[in-house]
Formats: sequence, structure tokens, C-alpha cells
Amino acid sequence: MKKINVITLGCSKNTVDSEHLMAQLAAAGYTIAADSDRTDAKTVVINTCGFIGDAKQESIDMILRAAAAKKAGRIEHLFVIGCLSERYADELRTEIPEVDRFFGVKDWAGIARALGAEHRAELETERHITTPAHYSYLKISEGCNRKCGYCAIPLIRGPHVSVPMEQLLAEARSLADKGVRELMIIAQDTTCYGTDLYGRRRLASLLRKLCRIDGIEWLRLHYAYPTAFPYDVIEVMASESKICKYLDIPFQHISDSQLRSMKRRHTKAQAYELIRRLREAMPDMALRTTLLTGYPGESGDDFAELEQFVRDVRFERLGVFAYSEEEGTYSALRLRDDVPESVKLERVERIMTLQRDISAEINASRVGSTMRAIIDSRQGDNYIARSQYDSPEVDGEILIPAAGRRLRRGSFCDVKITAATEYDLFGEVVGR
Repeated sequence: MKKINVITLGCSKNTVDSEHLMAQLAAAGYTIAADSDRTDAKTVVINTCGFIGDAKQESIDMILRAAAAKKAGRIEHLFVIGCLSERYADELRTEIPEVDRFFGVKDWAGIARALGAEHRAELETERHITTPAHYSYLKISEGCNRKCGYCAIPLIRGPHVSVPMEQLLAEARSLADKGVRELMIIAQDTTCYGTDLYGRRRLASLLRKLCRIDGIEWLRLHYAYPTAFPYDVIEVMASESKICKYLDIPFQHISDSQLRSMKRRHTKAQAYELIRRLREAMPDMALRTTLLTGYPGESGDDFAELEQFVRDVRFERLGVFAYSEEEGTYSALRLRDDVPESVKLERVERIMTLQRDISAEINASRVGSTMRAIIDSRQGDNYIARSQYDSPEVDGEILIPAAGRRLRRGSFCDVKITAATEYDLFGEVVGR
């Protein structure tokens, strides 16, 4: 049997790309290993990330390890695809000649042909699922038109291109047939879905149609963009019981001067108004955001506004990153990286310290409540579960003592919360 090891680095959008590729390869007769270091596969495909410095280095290190394995005769063929390959293929060819071929982020037919598998259009909605079987990601579009000052994604992935709605619905039904119960809706910018195909935003319509698919019990929305947020999506989220009261919406900053420099195309007042509308429609909503500190020109006053923003909104989930230049972006070409690295990191720590206290208070307030949860796994003496307020891999968990009960992965249960830490909850199953 032909065997291929497909290694996926970076974000969940890369995961979906790899899963589509693996479905094509499986149909061509390959045995697929995913992210395995214990396979005897002689062909390795690495799907890379090229977004920020640490991710790029992780991809380079993985390619170098595979190249060393090829030199040692442990593998015979090595192919590299994805964001890093799209952006730096010429440099990589020179530096790592052991790689047989490099492919970018759009040449999926090319990589399939190189592996001896003809790309079949009728398999475009098929996936070889690599996540736990009960949840999966649904990528609704590719690329981005926003061109924020710090972001290289439009340079790598190109302009926004929506996946036709019928194709997405077919893919979601196929996933449900495979046992998926929770769908994470993802894209570079989910809120722009449909503008290129239908002349207007159609995310709300897509969500309603996804809610009608038998077997899917939770839908979770990631990577929403705050500028001109489609308010019909709020109404759908509030009214549809299958949609988790959860929204991943990266704000990055709140100071008007920083928002202008970042080319975010909304104001501080508009951000606060959007959050007001979301919380008014769904008082129990969990908001997840990411913030960026140390962007060129960020003053002490700008940062003070950012701290106050975190205090005011009390995000349930928050990540913060220190700015680093990405070549080719507006900020790298036009702005001076003038905030010292030590200041950037000190500001990251201040935000995270503030957020830890907020998260601890929010979690403590949940003690005594009963929450519906999905069982993800068993680890040691506990089952690991999540409520609608937590996305897998990036958010907190609910730990349930395993003694005396058997809970099936992917099943739902009611859990009474008995204790809390800064990021995780502890609970007991009720009603069983």
C-alpha cells in the first residue's frame, strides 16, 4: 500500500486544507497518516504556516527535520505546501534542496498530481477528518480584502473568495454523516461571506441553513471582523438554539489613532457600540478577542485606552501578542518599529495579568450553575468537557471526575459547576 504522512502546521484553516487533500489522496489509494512521527510512510507532505515569526520558524524546523530524514534514507519523497511555501518558495528551494517540490496555497490540484492522484471535483466536499470525530472546522471562504497594516494574509492568501453555499452545505452534511456534532465556522474574515458571489453578505443566511442540518448540534463562529459587522448575524445568533453564544472577534486595539494606523476602518465608538448590541441581544454571550501591543506609534496613552477597554468589556476569552514586522505589509514598509521590545512585552504581560483576574472572576461566578457540555476526551481521572462558551484547543475546559461513570466522547450532558480556576471549571454530571 502507498502511504503518505501529511503534517499540518499553523491554524485551523490549514487543517481544513490538509483534510481536503487527504480525502483526494485516500480516494487515489493512499493510506494516510496525519501528523505522525511513528509511521513508515516514505512520502511526507508538510502544510506550512507563514503568518508570524514563531510560526514560520516552526515550519522551517519541521522541513529541516524531514530533509534530514530524507538524507538518512528514512523517507523518499518530501513535498512542502501552504503559506510559507507560497511566500518564500524561491528562497526555500535554494536553502533546502532535499524538498522535491514546493506548492503554494492554491495549487491543490498540482500537489495531488505530483503525488499520483488526479484531483477529482466530485470529492471537493470530502474530508479526511483529523480532529476528534465529534467536532470539525468548516472554512467558508479564502483570502481577505481588509489589508490591515500589520497583516500579511492578503499577500499570502490573496483576495476574499467565498465558497458557494450549496458546496458548504453539502460538506457540512457529509461531516454530520461522519459523526460531527459541532462545527466551527472559520475563514480569514467570516463576516464578508458571500459578498463576491451574491453581491451582499450572506453569513446570516448560511448560518440559518446550517442550523437545519440533522446531526449538527452546535455551531460556533470564529474570526469575525468588527468593521461594518452584519447586524442580521446578531439576530440569527440570538434566535437559533444551535448557535453557541460565543463569538471570536479580533479587535486588536481600541485607540482611534492606533486603529487608523492599523487600517482597521472602524472607530473606538463603533467598537463599543457593536459590543453593546451583542451583549444586549445575548447577555450570556462569551466574547473572545485578540489584541496587539507595541504597534508603531503606540503611546502610553494609547495603551492606557487599551487597558481600559479590557476592564470595560470584560472579555471572557482574550489573547494578546507583541507586534513584529511582517515584510511587505504597510507597517513594515511605511512605519518605524519604534516601541522597544521590552516595552511591548511588558504591555503584553500587563494585559494578560488584567485578563487573568477578569477570567477568574467570570469563572467563579459560574460556580453553582448547570451548563450543557460536550465530552471531548478522558485524561487520567477526569473527563474533559466544554460548554458553549469554549472552543476546542484555544479556550478553557470543564473537568469531570471519571470515577463511577462512563461518558461517551462527543456526547452532551448537563454539568453542575462545583469549582473554578482562572481558566478551567470543575463539575459533576447531573441527571444521569
